[in-house]
Amino acid sequence: MTAAERAELLAELIATRAARVGVVGLGYVGLPLVELFASVGFRVLGFDIDPAKVEQLGAGKSYIGHIPSERIVALRDGGRFEPTADFTRLDEADALLICVPTPLGDSREPDLSAVVNTGLAIGERIRPGQLIVLESTTYPGTTRDELRPTLERSGLVAGEDFFLAYSPEREDPGNPDHSAGKIPKVVGGFNAESLRLAKALYGAVVPQVVPVSSCEVAEACKILENTYRAVNIALVNELKVVFTAMNLDVWEVIEAAKTKPFGFQPCYPGRGLGGRCIPIDPFYLTWIARRHGTNTRFIELAGEINTSMPEYVIGRVADALNDRRKPVNGSRILLLGAAYKKNVDDPRESPAFELLERLQAKGAVVSYHDPHIPALPPMRKHTIRLESTPLTEQTLQSQDCVLICTDHSAFDWSWIVAHAPLIVDTRNATRDVAAGREKIVPA
Repeated sequence: MTAAERAELLAELIATRAARVGVVGLGYVGLPLVELFASVGFRVLGFDIDPAKVEQLGAGKSYIGHIPSERIVALRDGGRFEPTADFTRLDEADALLICVPTPLGDSREPDLSAVVNTGLAIGERIRPGQLIVLESTTYPGTTRDELRPTLERSGLVAGEDFFLAYSPEREDPGNPDHSAGKIPKVVGGFNAESLRLAKALYGAVVPQVVPVSSCEVAEACKILENTYRAVNIALVNELKVVFTAMNLDVWEVIEAAKTKPFGFQPCYPGRGLGGRCIPIDPFYLTWIARRHGTNTRFIELAGEINTSMPEYVIGRVADALNDRRKPVNGSRILLLGAAYKKNVDDPRESPAFELLERLQAKGAVVSYHDPHIPALPPMRKHTIRLESTPLTEQTLQSQDCVLICTDHSAFDWSWIVAHAPLIVDTRNATRDVAAGREKIVPA
């Protein structure tokens, strides 16, 4: 069978929803994709190296807060989704979507081990006519130079025996207005046939497919999106420090500026970046830039500013306690919100870990409360282990300081301010609280 014949066969399977879609990595990106493809009639096989996740999904239980278990039950009982940890079944899928982590190493170098290992696993089972799509965020060139060679160890050739593409994930966890099925999908193909098939596959589930000329352009698109956010957040973080020194409210300044109907898009300051993408992805670009003999001074400066924010917040806490004749050493400090963003249960790269560890190192007696995270999970760079403290009047009253890290909607800010002796607010969460404002310190 020729490459053109294989492409036509797969295109027909996609058009009739007879194609079986495999999703590798059932986390915050992969699981929504499973649900999306199953909802339009595709049969989906979900792969994960964690048997506990597979067991939970098989039992109809969700481990992601914004995906209720009822939806997992519906997937399971609908007969269109099967989770598995058996990677020998990779050849059962007609299209495989790779959604595995791409973290940074200790020296901020890309760690592509999950992508490479997935490629090797697929290469052992790959068959002619399959479409392989990488969705994991990475630097330009990864699909062509890293994933393709691992797949071609099978003896099959990309673009001829199998098809290869890159389509960056654009998942926004916990945001119902921007769920996977509502967001345009950028797609770059290894060759023309790969692009055509990837367009057809994603065109079945998203409102718009945006084709680009190569995998590298699609990879660079994702890096640009997240670097744009990181740089602009760094700008407002620096302005927060400047305006605070000038006794100006940076949040009020931003609200005024965003009334301009053109030329300005608001970003908001915080206590440091969190989440899987924005704290990490710009450093992928700085790494690959160095390999091409160029520098990314602007991006690296933004990274320095953003990574300095936890220390700035600690300084604001220390000053607030000092104004009340209390040292950090020995003070009881409760951190509110351990997730990296509001209303989700995702703690990846959350500044909460660094804040808690820094305060603890200075002698503070630390605790936290988060209605979405009952216990701090193990993290590669952090050793602190705590369970969420019940949020009661007695808990608040017993603290020397309450540090607002994540502004979950479940928090009653007026009630918290009423019972806490001191509030350090990094998220402008208490902006609408009228009583007790003398107890609130912005950070």
